[in-house]
Amino acid sequence: MTNAPMMTNALQVRPVRSEADRQAFLRFPWAVYQDDPNWVGPLWKEHVEFFDVESNPELKHMTRDWFVAWRGNQPVGTIHAHVNHLYNDYHNANAGWFGQFEVFNDAEAGSGLLSAAESWLREQGVEEIIGPATFSTGSEIGLLIDGFDEMPMILIPYAKPYYKEFVEAHGFEKAIDFWAWYLDSHQWGGQELDQLPEKIVRITEKLRQRRGVTLRRPNMRRVQEEFDLVRDLYNQSWEKNWGFVPLTEEQIDKLAETVVSVMDPHISFWIEREGEPVGFLLPLPNLYEPMKKARFKPGEPHWWQLLRLLWHWRIAGRVTSLRVFALGILPEHRGAGLDALAYTELIRAGVPRGYRDVEMSQILANNDMMNRAIERLGARVYKTHRVYLKKLT
Repeated sequence: MTNAPMMTNALQVRPVRSEADRQAFLRFPWAVYQDDPNWVGPLWKEHVEFFDVESNPELKHMTRDWFVAWRGNQPVGTIHAHVNHLYNDYHNANAGWFGQFEVFNDAEAGSGLLSAAESWLREQGVEEIIGPATFSTGSEIGLLIDGFDEMPMILIPYAKPYYKEFVEAHGFEKAIDFWAWYLDSHQWGGQELDQLPEKIVRITEKLRQRRGVTLRRPNMRRVQEEFDLVRDLYNQSWEKNWGFVPLTEEQIDKLAETVVSVMDPHISFWIEREGEPVGFLLPLPNLYEPMKKARFKPGEPHWWQLLRLLWHWRIAGRVTSLRVFALGILPEHRGAGLDALAYTELIRAGVPRGYRDVEMSQILANNDMMNRAIERLGARVYKTHRVYLKKLT
């Protein structure tokens, strides 16, 4: 789709109020990315429910509005503005957020959308605007600023390269960067895994023999109990991280419902020390591989999209990449090599099951301890997502 014809019409940015507006907002990603070989369209039903307060418990703690930019009767961009009350309460802050910033290569439209979000947030009385995040560190966060030549991994936001220019031209400055690390498991010796880094082997063996550390796979017959444990470990492990918001019981229930249908329990581990839970590693097979082949379109029946997904995932192909979705280790047990042990066991369990490419994300760029541990594995940073901040007062 070319942008030139749209530029002849005056720009209007309007809040979503009608069903037609809502449909324009929800369908717009398929328009802006239609010629992008790396973008992966989501399941339509999940995409719709993500923005529905009745289906997404994260939204229940937010005041929000959403906007579409128009030129004539053609949508040219979208943005979501929200106040996350859980975030503000937890951090004693007075911040607003923007997300779902998608726009054609139209600088006026980009500026108009960001201005609409700012104006609405000023009306809510907030002092600063942070983003992009749809809707927090617990979901999709950050603007991709490098690594555009790679397909995104599951539950990681994608973007057009010019978004960075639009956001920075509007006065936003860097708040924090998140890194994505890439590891090709074949550098550890392929199926034989006979080239493991010597230091990693030494650390992991010492942990097993001398410090009473064990890794167990989750019990899928006790999913609720296992994910209640994840919630407790996550909230304790991440409480001092930038942007952290504690998971509620309703959110962990929704997370369990979503993740269980995707996760491979053979490569997931709960970490115990002397029999007590001290951490967890939760990777997800990169379902974006079969989803890309399935080529989902907006409005398609859910059963038809699921059928195509299952065909490309379970029957006609296999997933060869995975993303470490979450790793949590209690603060008092950090620095002892538990992260190295978990990552090593992930590779050992994953390679025989056909996984080769591993992404570890989204790691705070200033988390030196975690980044050093990942670097020792032989991984490299290959993508950066940036969160921006702008003062409104």
